[in-house]
Amino acid sequence: MDNAIYFYSGTGNSLWTAKNLARLLGNTELIPMTSKKESIISLNAERVGLIFPVHMWGLPLHVIDFVRRLSADHAKYYFALAVNAGQVAATLVQLKKMLQEKEINLSAGFSICLPSNYIPWGGAIALEKQQERFSDSLNKIKFISELVRAKEARTPEKGPSWQNVFFSALYKMGSPRIPGMDKSFWVDAKCSGCKICEKICPTKNIIMSDGKPTWHHHCEQCLACIQWCPEEAIQYGKNTATKKRYHHPEIKLPEMLACNIRQNR
Repeated sequence: MDNAIYFYSGTGNSLWTAKNLARLLGNTELIPMTSKKESIISLNAERVGLIFPVHMWGLPLHVIDFVRRLSADHAKYYFALAVNAGQVAATLVQLKKMLQEKEINLSAGFSICLPSNYIPWGGAIALEKQQERFSDSLNKIKFISELVRAKEARTPEKGPSWQNVFFSALYKMGSPRIPGMDKSFWVDAKCSGCKICEKICPTKNIIMSDGKPTWHHHCEQCLACIQWCPEEAIQYGKNTATKKRYHHPEIKLPEMLACNIRQNR
């Protein structure tokens, strides 16, 4: 296998990105980050990619855990794509520093801008604007595939200086609180007890109790539960009931569930 891409995805944006890059690279294995639980992760591929969303202007907690277990191989070409809604901030710089501590060189890091799924701050953007972002991202992914195939070194992409300083500070203050932020989730009367939220949560944070979901303070704020609920019965705070849901239209629920099934094997 020439390439291996590890991905982490809650509402499909990162999985869609990984699938398109793998298609363009060819001879690529796609592996959910949730499928690997051993203490050391070894890889046989020549090029190793990490694709993940930006959470609160930094690395998701699950990605941090994954990187800590990643084994170093100086002969490999490592690259990353950080999926965000327009504010990548210093996420890829953070990743590069983490990898350097493990004596792994991140040869290139890219920002991919796709529609936001963070419904507490706003519902899904208009379909026309979504398509614009998909089209722009596909063009960039094609460009990235050519660089990766050539093993070209690129400085990790980042936001403007003010954003990097300000948002990095917010990330450092806020990230320890993320697991407990699930206290704002609740379920309304539309809940049918289908268990999709329980199955799709990448951290297994949701447990059904009396036919309704309950959250257990291991949250990553990926919002998979609220965005994939077929009844739109899951809410967050006071203002999400009337907001449009979003998950990537080209990624189907069985694909997302399959990623988490591999986690338990």
